[in-house]
Amino acid sequence: MNQSVVISGAGVWNPPHTITNQELVDSYNAYSAKFNADNTAAIEDGSVQEMPMSSAPFIEKVSGIKQRYIYIKDGALDIDRMRPLVPKRSDDELSHQAEFALNAAKIALQDANKKADDIDAVIVSCAYTERAYPAIAIEVQEALKIKGFGFDMLVACSAATFALQRAYEMVKADTAKCVLVINPELTSPQVNYKDRDGHFIFGDVSTAVVVEGSDTCRSEHSYDILGTKAVTQFSNNIRSNFGYVSHAIDDDVFSADNLFHQNGRGVFKEVCPMAAKHIEDHLSELGYTPQDLSRWWLHQANINMNLLISKRLLGRDATIEEAPIVLDEYANTASAGSIIAFTKYNKDLASGAVGVICSFGAGYSIGSLVIKKR
Repeated sequence: MNQSVVISGAGVWNPPHTITNQELVDSYNAYSAKFNADNTAAIEDGSVQEMPMSSAPFIEKVSGIKQRYIYIKDGALDIDRMRPLVPKRSDDELSHQAEFALNAAKIALQDANKKADDIDAVIVSCAYTERAYPAIAIEVQEALKIKGFGFDMLVACSAATFALQRAYEMVKADTAKCVLVINPELTSPQVNYKDRDGHFIFGDVSTAVVVEGSDTCRSEHSYDILGTKAVTQFSNNIRSNFGYVSHAIDDDVFSADNLFHQNGRGVFKEVCPMAAKHIEDHLSELGYTPQDLSRWWLHQANINMNLLISKRLLGRDATIEEAPIVLDEYANTASAGSIIAFTKYNKDLASGAVGVICSFGAGYSIGSLVIKKR
């Protein structure tokens, strides 16, 4: 198979509701004040830890985040609930996450100038899936009337790049002619809104990308995939322990330990050099240097991580045009962040421009694609 494999389309969809840093802080501080008042005696005798207060400037300084999109805002800021009030749907209704996925998929298909009949495989890849089975991907496949097959992948914040690598390999091997990769990141149900260090991190969004052979590509903007690279290294620094076994453990199923939690300083210290080396090695394997890149579509977890990684590679601060940031608007959207950045900031590049899509997250897992504008 001599043809190249290309990204021919991409799409981003976000829910209509937002939560600003100030809204989030007002809710968290009110909850903390009530908790501290209700537990005054226990706090004084040291058996309960006092909850600290937060501020909107603190959130922006440590993360670069100013707001986030949320699927269901009701309940999330209610100090007597502190979690979104997501309505239950019957088995005969479209699941929440499949709805997320479809919204982005339709945008990506239009961008790639493709119809459902053109797609051979659907991969839904994200940090969390709403259920174990049947696969969300198969539900989306059915809703779009796509023939072929679909499957789910879970690779935390590297889910999108790892799925794109699978799609690339499938097209390269001719086991599929055109693959739809979707990242419906419905993260808000796993956020601990009672945790000062984690309640502001995530937002809800859905992204989708079409991967196909160059001989069938009919889109206005497309990119040759020059190479893919993935690496994993086990770490406990980022965890979400909720799963089906939680039902059988005599503990609070919705305890803080079962929701998202991390050792942020440890992640920053360990992942930044790993990600920089990964990108440098990947570029070197393909005959490029960091200075050859026109654009860096990096994982959108934390602005300080992105600034440090690009500075390690370039020897200087990257400009906003070189390494666009979207987390101020979207927050950390798990695997979708680098795809949001790519979708919003790629059509201005000239033919022959080279860029890298890179993610890094829990696992640890790091994935990258080096691509070239056609």
